[in-house]
Amino acid sequence: MLTANNFFTEEQKSEIVNAIKKAELNTSGEIRVHIENSCKGNVLDRAAFIFKKLEMHKTALRNGVLIYLAVNDKKFAVLGDAGINSVVPDNFWNESKDIMINYFKQSQFTQGLCESILIIGNQLKTKFPYQKDDINELPDEISFG
Repeated sequence: MLTANNFFTEEQKSEIVNAIKKAELNTSGEIRVHIENSCKGNVLDRAAFIFKKLEMHKTALRNGVLIYLAVNDKKFAVLGDAGINSVVPDNFWNESKDIMINYFKQSQFTQGLCESILIIGNQLKTKFPYQKDDINELPDEISFG
């Protein structure tokens, strides 16, 4: 049975975590990926709940980004905190989601996530450049619900 924990192979999980680490190299921004089996309600509401549960709103510059996936319901959302939302272009999150959709339609879930993570990282880099005293405020590992 397909579950959040076995949707990606260990190698694919490593690819996603490596994309997060690479995306965060030149920015003080933080990116997390959270995967669940299902999302019964509104996907943005659920993503916002997970965002808070993972304490992503507690970054110093409010520049965390959550990519949320519900694998069995085929729902996903990209959610940025107040700091990043105030500086990215209006259509930025939709563009990030469109990239994922194009890959997801071809069942290339790892590639879709990694591409989107790197694009988000580039946007974070322009708005929230890496500071020499920067600390990694949130874990890079994928979280599961």
